[in-house]
Amino acid sequence: MVLNPAFIIQKKRDGEALKEAEIRFFIQGISTNEIPDYQATAFLMAVYFQGMTLDETVALTRAMLESGERYDLSHIPGFKVDKHSTGGVGDKVSLILAPLAAACGLKVPMMAGRGLGHSGGTLDKLESITGYDVRISKTRFAEIITKVGCSIIGQSDKIAPADRKLYSLRDVTATVECIPLIVASILSKKLAEGTQALVMDIKVGNGAFMKSKEEARKLSRTLIQVAKKLGLPCRAILTNMDQPLGNTAGNAIEVIESIELLRNERPAADLKEITIQLCAHMLELGKVVKNLSEGRKLAHARLADGSAWQIFQDMVKAQGGSLEQILDTKKLPHTSRSLVWKATKRGYITRMDTEVLGKILVELGGGRKKASDSVDPRVGFYFHKKLGARVQSGDPVATVYVAEKMPTELLKELEALFQEAVEIRGERKSVPKLISEVLT
Repeated sequence: MVLNPAFIIQKKRDGEALKEAEIRFFIQGISTNEIPDYQATAFLMAVYFQGMTLDETVALTRAMLESGERYDLSHIPGFKVDKHSTGGVGDKVSLILAPLAAACGLKVPMMAGRGLGHSGGTLDKLESITGYDVRISKTRFAEIITKVGCSIIGQSDKIAPADRKLYSLRDVTATVECIPLIVASILSKKLAEGTQALVMDIKVGNGAFMKSKEEARKLSRTLIQVAKKLGLPCRAILTNMDQPLGNTAGNAIEVIESIELLRNERPAADLKEITIQLCAHMLELGKVVKNLSEGRKLAHARLADGSAWQIFQDMVKAQGGSLEQILDTKKLPHTSRSLVWKATKRGYITRMDTEVLGKILVELGGGRKKASDSVDPRVGFYFHKKLGARVQSGDPVATVYVAEKMPTELLKELEALFQEAVEIRGERKSVPKLISEVLT
């Protein structure tokens, strides 16, 4: 067998299945920088167009996992369960779910990501809190999980280094929506972090990477099959992303909404429901409860009694974040400039092009166009109306928080995009079901 990068790219380009040794060689070369970016990009494009068999995807995941170190959390008492979302607009579930699941008795080691394309990132949200450190050491990670019950961190340089390189290249080469690459990226990190089971929140709809249920089912089945072959129990929940989740989209503003839910203050019904349901699945997988009904009941109780809110505070403090800011959210980063974008006619909101809304947020500075871009935590949306809502002409649809120096002409262009993305018609349409399917 000739282990040559060009031959491996050619073989995959021509639709042939790669051997495990070839995949391992290529991934190792990426992690050590012996294989340059242009060959890595060619490999990604070949995989994007030709796909991979299940065995190839397992081999790719294993190679990416073995390209770096693994965290051993076996000495920590308690069942370790994590959750991962495929991303969307306004998806701040992890900020609430990790402390909630920990309050219910699980240990939650969560290795999260940054914004990718139009979708937000958990790490960017948490870094809105002054001092919150997402790059703590392996030892400190284990200490916080032991003492607090959960910790949310970023991928270190030593965890799946090949994935770090491929993840950034996928974002700028239009190869994000590729199932083998998505599966290997997610599972290599989750296996490396030391979790014993995984709940996947697979977003479906116009604001998700998976636009159709069939695409989402295919991704879910592949994730579950690959995870099983690598010894990780996994289930997938298909949730709707035809509109932003909750009432906010942005970084600091999503932290505020998460805190309000943890404090039982004005929670958005969709955000609360998804969080409770995902927590119930985590508790069932972790054998804390016998069934989902018990899991939901326990999750509701731990939200109501304030224990999840306390664990969130403990986690933020343990990772260097400002307690002062989360106790008084007015001290979180904010801008003094805001606009109200209003309904232009009477009727019902029948469609929200959520991907476009995410792209508008990126243009406002709340996301990245390239990996090196900085994110402005202050900008974002507060949605007064969502799908199914009745509006009169002139009713506020969203309050938009913008940087003080954002040009007025650009804001007018973005408002025009917003008006196109939010469709108002005379007849009300049914709102899509929030959770459509569970795959185990």
